[in-house]
Amino acid sequence: MTIAGARAARPGPRPADSRAALLVARLTSRVTDRLLGTALAVAACDPPAAVHASWLVKVLVLGAAGAAWWAAPMVDARPVLTSMRWRAVAARRRTTVLPAAAIAVAAATDPPLWLVVCVAALLLAYLLVTDAWTVGVTAPPGRPQATPALAAAAATALVLLAAQAPVVGTSWARLLASLVIAATTVCLVLALRTRRGPSG
Repeated sequence: MTIAGARAARPGPRPADSRAALLVARLTSRVTDRLLGTALAVAACDPPAAVHASWLVKVLVLGAAGAAWWAAPMVDARPVLTSMRWRAVAARRRTTVLPAAAIAVAAATDPPLWLVVCVAALLLAYLLVTDAWTVGVTAPPGRPQATPALAAAAATALVLLAAQAPVVGTSWARLLASLVIAATTVCLVLALRTRRGPSG
């Protein structure tokens, strides 16, 4: 074997895609998704109150921000069932778990009205940016882009108005809650039927 052949057969230096480089690349990809998801999680924690809280609360807010930064990017892939372990399911559905957890935290912290509006706006923006059915490569071709945004904005405004309705402690509270739950269920069923239906 010649010297040139030996040099060609010798493996070159390892590329920069080592484990650390891959981890950094994953944690810095899709910056828009990560910024919106992290802002949503932090806003749901009521940061004005957390600033004056104990150090444990501040650590929990930082932990929520770090978890949101990891979980925020859109999962743009075909829905393939790989494992039913809760870790695999949570990682696969993290863009659903993140906003649901943010809403639960916001409801528990009882933020002021201006922060509720901020959380609603961040939630709307995050869901639209990370919706694979609308903006992903697996979305059906030819779907209108404005319709989901308008529908989501209208639903967000309706939920905010219903949440601020002065019916707490009255006889109308249970009826309004039942109607909102029923409307949410109907919308969810219609959305699932639309997604599972034939694209033609």
